[in-house]
Amino acid sequence: MEKRNMVEALNQALRLEMARDERVMVLGEDVGREGGVFRVTDGLQKEFGPERVVDTPLAESAIVGTAIGLAINGMRPVAEIQFSGFLWPAFDEIINHAARMRWRSRGRFTCPLVIRTPSGGGIHAPEHHSESPEAILAHTPGIKVVMPSTPYDAKGMLISAIRDPDPVVFLEPTRSYRALVEEVPDEEYTVPLGKARVFQEGDEVTIISWGAMMREALAAAEQLAAEGISPEVIDVRSFVPFDAETIVASVEKTGRVVIVHEAARTCGFGAEIIAQLNEKALTALEAPVTRVTGFDTVMPLPRAEHLYLPNAERVVRAARQVLAE
Repeated sequence: MEKRNMVEALNQALRLEMARDERVMVLGEDVGREGGVFRVTDGLQKEFGPERVVDTPLAESAIVGTAIGLAINGMRPVAEIQFSGFLWPAFDEIINHAARMRWRSRGRFTCPLVIRTPSGGGIHAPEHHSESPEAILAHTPGIKVVMPSTPYDAKGMLISAIRDPDPVVFLEPTRSYRALVEEVPDEEYTVPLGKARVFQEGDEVTIISWGAMMREALAAAEQLAAEGISPEVIDVRSFVPFDAETIVASVEKTGRVVIVHEAARTCGFGAEIIAQLNEKALTALEAPVTRVTGFDTVMPLPRAEHLYLPNAERVVRAARQVLAE
């Protein structure tokens, strides 16, 4: 077992699945000769050839549309979109075709494809490179939407996504690509889609987050623990399917909740979590749920990015607030 960052873990997942199943292929801009903009597909074209690792034109609708056709006809394509802000040109294909294929054909056809894309800010990128579209995607019936926060989960969840019979949008937290190194097994393994992870157990306040914001949530939990407060920290990991059971169980224990995400506040996925808590755990809540989020503005350019992204200090203040009520 070696220590790997998320890029290396994702690369290994792709390599193992391509070796195991000849139907698995990769397509996208610069995924072959260049190994992808973040080098997630580095070396795969050399190992598996240009027919299974395909460099495409700069045309997101064509990339996803081609992947849909391949999936319907028996392949297991993994399409890379260079940044999640470039998903929008492919939304017709994702929403009107990939998501509806099983329903439209009454189960005759499935669409087992994966759309991988970096998501979120924190790397000082230009415009359209730092979006967080998880709530928009989760609102689309027929697709699964997931986001790992660690290298171990990234490998296991990507293998699960490739083997899934339906389309999966696999969001990869850009800020976490090389920020964390941990032990990742060499052999194949799966992490189930649709299951949240309790990162840290506690009994006074539940902190819920995902992706790159897990680092801020855990840093805040460490500060709170130093103050004698016992926080529980949960990584959502999967938006669709969503593991409400794990979150409800935590809230029934702590009675207080802070949700942390970098997407804009209004209609962010945190709002859906609050709605489900109101439906399933309202009597357990001892204070209103607090959100620490991005703002209802376009993600600012690099110089102001730090003013937009939630940080541990904001999370600590929110936890103190709910504990005081």
